[in-house]
Amino acid sequence: MKIFKLPILLITLSLVSCTNERNEWSDLFNGKDLAGWTASENPGSFRVEEGALVCSGERGHLFYNTDKPFKNFELIAEIKTLPYANSGIYFHTAFQENDWPLTGYEVQVNNTHIGADNYRETKKTGSLYAVRNVHYQMVKDGEWFTMRIRVIENHVEIFVNDYKVVDYVQPDEPWRSEEHKGRILGSGTFALQAHDTKSTVYFKSIRVKRFPDGEKSQLLVDEEWETTLAKLMDKGFPVVDYHVHLKGGLTLEEVKENSLKLGINYGLAPNCGLKFPVTDDASLAAYMDTVKGQPIFRGMQAEGREWITLFSPEAIAKFDYVFTDAMTFTDTKGRRNRIWIKDEVWVDDKQQFMDQLVGKIEAIFSQEPVDIYVNPTVLPDALMTEHEQLWTKERMARVVKVLADNNIALEINARYKTPGAEMIKMAKAAGIKFTFGTNNTGRELGRLEYCLKMIEECGLTPDDIFMPKPHEEKPVLVKGLPAKITG
Repeated sequence: MKIFKLPILLITLSLVSCTNERNEWSDLFNGKDLAGWTASENPGSFRVEEGALVCSGERGHLFYNTDKPFKNFELIAEIKTLPYANSGIYFHTAFQENDWPLTGYEVQVNNTHIGADNYRETKKTGSLYAVRNVHYQMVKDGEWFTMRIRVIENHVEIFVNDYKVVDYVQPDEPWRSEEHKGRILGSGTFALQAHDTKSTVYFKSIRVKRFPDGEKSQLLVDEEWETTLAKLMDKGFPVVDYHVHLKGGLTLEEVKENSLKLGINYGLAPNCGLKFPVTDDASLAAYMDTVKGQPIFRGMQAEGREWITLFSPEAIAKFDYVFTDAMTFTDTKGRRNRIWIKDEVWVDDKQQFMDQLVGKIEAIFSQEPVDIYVNPTVLPDALMTEHEQLWTKERMARVVKVLADNNIALEINARYKTPGAEMIKMAKAAGIKFTFGTNNTGRELGRLEYCLKMIEECGLTPDDIFMPKPHEEKPVLVKGLPAKITG
């Protein structure tokens, strides 16, 4: 009987080893030195300080050495960035002597870096780089956070501090540009990136767990949308709907689910103003508590002209951006117009109404400290059939000028399909940035169809698209609040 014990023991040990390999966590970094890693290009850009692996210096990549490529896995890393840092974690990649890795995917690590020279970087921490981009900032520089990457066959999930920010299922034949044809799933090793001499990123812990082969996941979206999105992401377009409201039963959870499914980032905006849900600093703070740390942008819709008297600059500056429209104003006869409500708008004469509206737009956007003009050029229902005739080139030019003079972005509105291509081209020529917005009334958010159509028709580029300003550049901090709106 003894002659059978050794084979049985070996089989048992083999099974235990296999189980451990697949179900146990392994440390990739020992906290002492770079044992197990190999640097390319500039080895001096990687070092260990006080138990942390530091990526800082000339461009280079630090590859993990392994005899067995990683295919299905979960990786967890504890990370801290310094201001303007830019780094990344590559997976399914392979060692290269120089240049950016050509195979596999990169998960972006970037909280405040905005690019350099002629390149504008808008992809933030958690992005599956140029495939599913995240443009909102989840964490602050100087704070440790957790990044979790999970890959099972064709399915990639990315979490930042346990909030899921990417849920991507790769098609069997994904669209890729020639430049990025190696950006596909397969197997390989991991790599950490040192981006430049101004960038410093710390990794305190890096652990991985392998998983066995599994079944492929079904696509979350149709292949047509997947290809459309892949082309936009590859070019670097910030695909963000900044104009979403929790109305008609739409919940925050549904917004997050929709974002993960469609790959569209969202900005949630409460209505802030007289007789609206948010009316003062206290109710504004209560709202901010409900969206703190969530994977969204936090926008403020400034309602009516009285909003400037209701909130402090400090409270307003907590939002990522502020937008308003000219759909609420008091006319020359003292009547408060709310032009989306049939019984609260007065059009005594079409041309006089238009001249007054344009004058109000000029007054609002030359004085109010906002980032975006939304619901642009929308008219009362009774006039919308004459929209093209009433919005003359001269009137459009006046609006474009006040936006350009005050560094205010112009929304391309998917719901109203405004403004038209002619005005968008005028605004582009004036150097104005653009946002995409739905202004939903219910749970259906759509796919920004009109906005994407205008990208093609008007020749917009990623650099034409608005991104929220750094805190110190917020309009309310630069301009302050006017005592009143004149005109």
